[in-house]
Amino acid sequence: MSDYLVKAIAFDGKVRAYATRTTDMVGEAARRQDTWPTASAALGRAMTAATMMGAMLKGDNKITVKIEGDGPIGHIIVDTNAKGETRGYVKNPHVHFDLNAHGKLDVARAVGTNGQLSVVKDLGLRDYFTGSVPLISGELGEDFTYYFVTSEQLPSAVGVGVLVNPDHSILASGGFILQMMPGADDEIVEMIEKRLSIIPPISKLIEAGKTPEEILQELLGADNLKILDRMDVKFSCTCSKKRFENAIISLGAKEIQSMIDEEGQAETRCNFCNESYLFSKEELETLLIETGESQ
Repeated sequence: MSDYLVKAIAFDGKVRAYATRTTDMVGEAARRQDTWPTASAALGRAMTAATMMGAMLKGDNKITVKIEGDGPIGHIIVDTNAKGETRGYVKNPHVHFDLNAHGKLDVARAVGTNGQLSVVKDLGLRDYFTGSVPLISGELGEDFTYYFVTSEQLPSAVGVGVLVNPDHSILASGGFILQMMPGADDEIVEMIEKRLSIIPPISKLIEAGKTPEEILQELLGADNLKILDRMDVKFSCTCSKKRFENAIISLGAKEIQSMIDEEGQAETRCNFCNESYLFSKEELETLLIETGESQ
């Protein structure tokens, strides 16, 4: 099964729902960044939640999620868009702990429980929309749930999970978001809460081969569910040598001249995909001219 996401409604539009499989996406990020298991789980949960949030956008709109906790992995940054194209990285990829008391990867210990989750939406307008909430658990599913309730006033349930193989590859990754819309009465909420309390972890459902549609059926009931759309999701980085050229030019002539004098070249590396770009002395001299600054 390939990675994809479904959008749905339930109970005649009183519940909005998303579910996704992100095993290959997270696997690509983990491979490129050489993340250890607990760091992989944290990054994968963040990428999965952000991907579903991106699916709530339209057109060329984009979203950036930043998680800054006091744990040893440092910050997590995820970029995604309305087309299911996502990239993400964790500052310190080589973090791993023993399983927690629940037998799961100890994401909260890696992320930390003090800090904040920030969301920046680029909706093609002059100003960006920014929302930020404090971390409440560091497990990330609960933190994204708190973000929706607090920052967007949408009662929601967010489930994200990642299973990691002994060789550090990704065994299963996925998630869901359920949002109560106006008109969702107590009976609907109670039914969903009951199903959430008994359903297996989302990562286990993905490992068992459950599709995003089947996951939503288990959560909401097949008879109550209407699938609206299906879209592929994937790891996708927007870096290029041209982008790094512009970044080097923005440093100014003095800094570029220092690169030429001290190293005779410059190597840049993308945090997201780990691709490196080498700039020769001749290329740096060309960029120095392009700054338009006199020496």
